[in-house]
Amino acid sequence: QVQLVESGGGLVQAGGSLRLSCVASGASFSTYAVGWFRQVPGKERTFVGVIAWDARRAFYADSVKGRFTISRDNANNTVYLQMNSLKPEDTAVYYCARGARPFILPLNRPGEFGSWGQGTQVTVSS
Repeated sequence: QVQLVESGGGLVQAGGSLRLSCVASGASFSTYAVGWFRQVPGKERTFVGVIAWDARRAFYADSVKGRFTISRDNANNTVYLQMNSLKPEDTAVYYCARGARPFILPLNRPGEFGSWGQGTQVTVSS
């Protein structure tokens, strides 16, 4: 079973940048898409973006498009979420998740992802 560990969260001022990492261990990773989601207390987990297993495709939520970029390094079992021009409304716990099936690019529903990390907090101050 794959284990995912996110890191890189923290406190940043509005307009700043952060790069989150998601490191996988324990099972296959390079043949699966990886997504990022975020969640604030009392609300549902929402889609941020997803990258295909071979990094040839990626798509993003409208709220982050043009500001966030997902990349991956399959040799090191790591996926990154580069977040630029951060806004206070980006404040949330960010989770990475591996797609439920190999080679399939999931859409934006949490149910299409099979393994989740524990999350990392991102706080953007105004």
